[in-house]
Amino acid sequence: MPTRILGIETSCDETAASVVEDGVKVLSNVISSQVELHARYGGVVPEVASRQHVLQICPGIEKALEDAGTRFDELDAVAVTSGPGLAGSLLVGLNAAKAIAFALDIPLLGINHLEGHIFAAWLNSQREEEGPDPSADPGFPLVCLIASGGHTDLVLMEGYGEYQLLGRTRDDAAGEAFDKAARILGLGFPGGPEIQRKSAGVHHAEQLPRSWLKGSQDFSFSGIKTALLRRAQQSGIYPPDESQVEDSDRLIGEMASAFQESVVDVLVYKTLEAADMVGAKGVILGGGVAANALLRQEMKRQSSLPALIPPPVLCTDNGAMIAASGYYHYTRGRGDSLDLDVNPGLSL
Repeated sequence: MPTRILGIETSCDETAASVVEDGVKVLSNVISSQVELHARYGGVVPEVASRQHVLQICPGIEKALEDAGTRFDELDAVAVTSGPGLAGSLLVGLNAAKAIAFALDIPLLGINHLEGHIFAAWLNSQREEEGPDPSADPGFPLVCLIASGGHTDLVLMEGYGEYQLLGRTRDDAAGEAFDKAARILGLGFPGGPEIQRKSAGVHHAEQLPRSWLKGSQDFSFSGIKTALLRRAQQSGIYPPDESQVEDSDRLIGEMASAFQESVVDVLVYKTLEAADMVGAKGVILGGGVAANALLRQEMKRQSSLPALIPPPVLCTDNGAMIAASGYYHYTRGRGDSLDLDVNPGLSL
């Protein structure tokens, strides 16, 4: 009999629920975004996010089960993000998962959000296709780049549940840097998609600096952001006032393109350098920034190793990745008690 796991993800500003079969087959993937709600503030407001999760969590779970053609009593376990993330947001998802686990008397699985992003590489969003199996092809060890609004980590995965941190950001996460860059250029929120949109088809003459941090696998994006700010100030782009700058749209496009290229160059170079250093058999990309088209393209182009990159919808926060991670814990007999608490600062 196939194993069906309900995955619930509420770590930040997306209320997500999904049913995944045998850890790879996505039967449903429901995501309720709060982007429009937070766009007016230029970033996620934690209290607003948690209140919105309360409104969306039950309809989201019911829709996920309906789309999957699955009844509550057909679930084998419920997996839920327990950290890291925003405390209020995490609590909504965890309490919903506890109620389901208690009512159905099925295992409760608290999942690390970062591990979820890694396991998105095992998922296949098409029911009729077999899911990929990175553990068999290319096999372990794997180097995983987890790049999102809150994290930029390089992780060595030597097997299921076996992780070693190789490097992380010393300041801004890559997604956070994209958000701040978009704000500097007068673009919308979230910044990643806006920077990508504005960069499309644009060629820039000048480059922004790269922070290589030689001798380290860590990242730093604050310097790139500062360089962009200074260039925008010198060009009259910042503070945003199109009436004061001739051909401002072209300038903004060139700066957005230069910024995106700078961030992508560093992410790709350091990931492949780490993979070579540890003798990895492949690389995995995960997290919202992994949805960036240039990053996906350059990682595949420059890597001599298999580059396992989930489709964009599975790179951003979703319940399917939590269910996939939950499946591998479930099959190894792991479960959590109903007194499980959230851990906003949980590390991998």
